[in-house]
Amino acid sequence: MAAIVYSLCALTAAVCTWLLAQGYRRNGYRLLLWSAICFGGLTVNNLILVLDKIAFPDLDLNIWRTLASFVAMSVLLYGLIWDAE
Repeated sequence: MAAIVYSLCALTAAVCTWLLAQGYRRNGYRLLLWSAICFGGLTVNNLILVLDKIAFPDLDLNIWRTLASFVAMSVLLYGLIWDAE
């Protein structure tokens, strides 16, 4: 059951990434770009979670998940603060 939940979370983040990227391509709003990149990082985070809990339960991939989320949120924070239009 946990594998299904983890996989659905990764799929949801990937769909959000795709929708935000499509919105950016249509409208050109920079916040959509930064949000798409952030959700791309969160998708990577969720994929690492699936690998950590399901595929390789003996490995500890928590540092990589933390790093992926930190980079994703940092990109969004940069877009919100320093890339103001």
